[in-house]
Amino acid sequence: MTVIDLILPVLNEEKALPWVLGRIPAGFRALVVDNGSSDRSAEVARAFAVPVVTEEHRGFGAACYAGLLAATSELGAFMDGDASLDPMELPALSAPVVAGSVDLVLGSRRAEPAAWPATARLANRALCWELRRRGAPMLRDIGPMRVCRRRELLSLDLSDRRFGWPLEMVLKAVAAGWRIAEVDVTYSRRVGKSKVTGTVKGTCRAVRDMTRVLR
Repeated sequence: MTVIDLILPVLNEEKALPWVLGRIPAGFRALVVDNGSSDRSAEVARAFAVPVVTEEHRGFGAACYAGLLAATSELGAFMDGDASLDPMELPALSAPVVAGSVDLVLGSRRAEPAAWPATARLANRALCWELRRRGAPMLRDIGPMRVCRRRELLSLDLSDRRFGWPLEMVLKAVAAGWRIAEVDVTYSRRVGKSKVTGTVKGTCRAVRDMTRVLR
């Protein structure tokens, strides 16, 4: 069986982690990256026998990159640790990459009511349109749940260490000729306070970082 390292960037997700880590499916090995939590996120992860990487430099991309460097499997997966996404959907998401028919699979979020504010939806739609204008396939989402080959991702040399990381990954994958596909995933209301899509300030910050990547 192919073992896939699942990188979980975490910032104060003590309440969400038990549900997330308790639903890691067979064939996946969780790796928590603690990005400066002030709660017991790291202790919760260790209680589930999950290794913890500490990344002191704040930023979503910084946490993802630290996890990528710490991972050892051929394939790598990324997912938020806030219980908005269900790890049980990872096997379906990873299947095309495991089969070798696709290089990068993105989870296209099917949002439950109140899980995805209108401001974040509109920003995501605009970014998808811009990606299509730049030659990307007809993507519907630039969500945080994704699977690809770890060494190939490292070879893309992603430089953004903030919220532009997910967009830069897709842009550079397109430029490198990667085969990209989407698989629908359920998007639920997260546990705890949102740092990005749940607030106007967070959405604006993410858009600012992604705009910088586009430039």
